[in-house]
Amino acid sequence: MNHLTDIDALSDEQINNLLDEALRYDRIIRAGQDLKGPLAGILQFNLFYENSTRTSLSFEVAGKRLGADVVAVPVAASSVHKGESLRDTVLTLAAQGADIMVLRASGAGTIDASKVALKEAGFGTAIVNAGEGAFGHPTQALLDAATLMSAFERTPDDDGLRGLSIAILGDLVHSRVAASCCALFARLGADLRLCAPQELLPTSKPDGVGLVTTSRFEALEGVDVAMALRMQTERFEADLAIDPAGYREDFGLTMDALSFAKPTAFVMHPGPMNRGIEIDSDVADDPSRSLILQQVAMGVPTRMAVLRHAANR
Repeated sequence: MNHLTDIDALSDEQINNLLDEALRYDRIIRAGQDLKGPLAGILQFNLFYENSTRTSLSFEVAGKRLGADVVAVPVAASSVHKGESLRDTVLTLAAQGADIMVLRASGAGTIDASKVALKEAGFGTAIVNAGEGAFGHPTQALLDAATLMSAFERTPDDDGLRGLSIAILGDLVHSRVAASCCALFARLGADLRLCAPQELLPTSKPDGVGLVTTSRFEALEGVDVAMALRMQTERFEADLAIDPAGYREDFGLTMDALSFAKPTAFVMHPGPMNRGIEIDSDVADDPSRSLILQQVAMGVPTRMAVLRHAANR
């Protein structure tokens, strides 16, 4: 079994293999071909301590398409509410025979702590990071990269994302998506630009990022891709208040703002969307430019590739 905890923990070869496999599964699903159940006999537990629609459902669908036995752990009705620690819950699931544990948790270090606990207890269960607080969401970054490669008709082994300029706008401080996408997109050769209000910008420029700015128009000037991020008010400090109307005016992905990008520029959003704040509906729903539903669809084949990596099959 193989853990998948962070983009930086993957080698370039592993990243290329995962993206190749994701794109291959995407073609297989679209063609309606038989997948032949390569994960038959694998027990997969999905343990989500935070609410999720796209990620939790796509991991469930991905596991079932591959023939795994998938169990969604009902955290709201579990012993967690009797005071059981995450460590004890993880070990309990491993003791019940979990081969793969897909874990989403809010605290920093929970993914690594779970991996260490499994190792110390002698379990071979693979941990897959389905989102860790504001610190990382590697499978979202992988599916976003696969979506872009499909849209631009590229391959991981050939040109990756080289030469593409990508602007990421929004709540960069609290976004695990931004953290993982910056790491992955930079390794794949993209020209990265980050834009947000000053209080939502990272304190230092992340590795591989070319521009960090508070100017939406500077960020969008001539870009190939514009990605909007949700304002994660649930993670704001008590004294951090941002007016939604003012945010849209200065940082929202509107048609006027998008006019600074290339005429062929694509639009992305990892969801869930706050329409009329970080992205307008006419942008999100533009069939010629929006890749948002393609991102959702790519979640299943990408997570299929991730689960096969975890199962080492």
